[in-house]
Amino acid sequence: MSSLRFALAQFDFPVGAVAANAAKVGDLMAQAREGGASLVAFPELTLSGYPPEDLLLRPSFLAACQCELNALAGATNGVAALVGHPHSEGEVYNAASLLRGGRIELTTHKQALPNYGVFDDKRYFRPGSDSAVASIDGVPVGLLICEDIWEAEPAAKAAAAGAELIVVINASPWDDAKQSERERVLKERALETGCAIAYLNMIGGQDEVVYDGGSLLVNGDGTVAARAPNFVDAMLWVDFDRATRTLYADGWPAVEDNSSEATLYAALVRGVRDYIDKNGFSGVLLGLSGGIDSALTLALAVDALGAGRVTAVMMPTRYTSQLSLDGARAQAVQLGVDYHIINIEPMVDAFLGALAPAFAGKAADTTEENLQSRTRGVTLMALSNKHGRLLLATGNKSEMAVGYATLYGDMCGAYAPLKDVYKTAVYRLSRWRNAHAARMGEPEAIPSAVIDRPPSAELRDNQTDQDSLPPYDELDAILARFIEGEESQAEIAAHGFHADTVRRVVRLVLLNEFKRRQAAPGPRVTTRAFGRERRYPITSGWK
Repeated sequence: MSSLRFALAQFDFPVGAVAANAAKVGDLMAQAREGGASLVAFPELTLSGYPPEDLLLRPSFLAACQCELNALAGATNGVAALVGHPHSEGEVYNAASLLRGGRIELTTHKQALPNYGVFDDKRYFRPGSDSAVASIDGVPVGLLICEDIWEAEPAAKAAAAGAELIVVINASPWDDAKQSERERVLKERALETGCAIAYLNMIGGQDEVVYDGGSLLVNGDGTVAARAPNFVDAMLWVDFDRATRTLYADGWPAVEDNSSEATLYAALVRGVRDYIDKNGFSGVLLGLSGGIDSALTLALAVDALGAGRVTAVMMPTRYTSQLSLDGARAQAVQLGVDYHIINIEPMVDAFLGALAPAFAGKAADTTEENLQSRTRGVTLMALSNKHGRLLLATGNKSEMAVGYATLYGDMCGAYAPLKDVYKTAVYRLSRWRNAHAARMGEPEAIPSAVIDRPPSAELRDNQTDQDSLPPYDELDAILARFIEGEESQAEIAAHGFHADTVRRVVRLVLLNEFKRRQAAPGPRVTTRAFGRERRYPITSGWK
């Protein structure tokens, strides 16, 4: 049946870890050789990691990548390797080299350079002009890089040069719409060219971006032959039948739960784990309020790092309900994390006493509420400094969109796991996490009472979020249309939303850009994330 056996290395290759990445490539080449593969493919910019950003402007960095590539070429006896790397020859290219027989047999350059969303390729690279085709065990294989497969011409060039199979190496970040887009594009390219396509994707978290793997095999007739699991590191073995241009997955890991909630949860866990581990932090710290956002953040942190690397702190005031105290303690005990209760009421009183002369004659307002939040921020940062644990911010995308967050208060933190997660998705994820625990025969990770309660900042008596905001179902629907959909206020209102509500929400989004510029990074999981992707001016007359 098989004309060619090859392997796809769906693994993480961290940015800047050139020597370590090369060592991993060498180990995986040996594994591929032992498994009988004639070719092993590695992701886009394997040696440098993706995206290396301004590291690419350093000649010493480019030279280190080339040195490791040369050394790897000498270790290819018995197996060919397709390795992504930056290639400098006067200009810098996003390249892939075929290593075989102890040498660099060919180097091809990425032709289509994306410059949208999180991508900034045109800042660093020059485009290539041709699609490479190499014979592997007598099979003509086209070699493409990421965006090349999203445009018709590079694949068409490979097919015109005789390719029957296309191997495309990628660093394609995950979002909640990406997998269906990938399958649509790959099906189009397969039907256009008649080539089978093996799509290899990087895996791992890199600052705000999370790569999911999710590698794919698509037959020459456009049918999907196999899907690799998201966020699972794996060597993926493939057999190609040249006669039918059909691909067969050999022993790929099973996808246990492919629901949208399971995949999103896995993305957030991977983002937290890789941010903490790659930056060398011993653990994390967070404020546990008894509300759903901090409860979900705690569950994510424990799933990412283990309970022993997580500290939770409850900081009550007179406005903190018994439900919050009970919920926070129950979750901390259930998950087995280090847990502290620090009463901040005396600190708040001290601040208010010191400020009283300057506040004389002015009525109490949100200033006093924000002072509570900022006292918590100071407390958490002190604990973070003293214990060397990174502080996680617990706010969600809905709050960040409309500015329902306090600068230097609950926005304190170095990483924000829920930054790109709408409040309605926070509820879905929390319920999914508990359902997952039930399937595994485990107690719930997030107390049901915390999920079911009305959301509240608890900064004044009987406060709820809906005192200040529309219901979250309505708010998130408006935000998604305005942010992800780029719809105008009139277009949003035409979907049945009250025009005054739309106007108010949009005004809050535009008004609070200055806050978001000061927010912690967090994993990008939607198609339009604040920060790296959605970059609006702070100062603007556009309303």
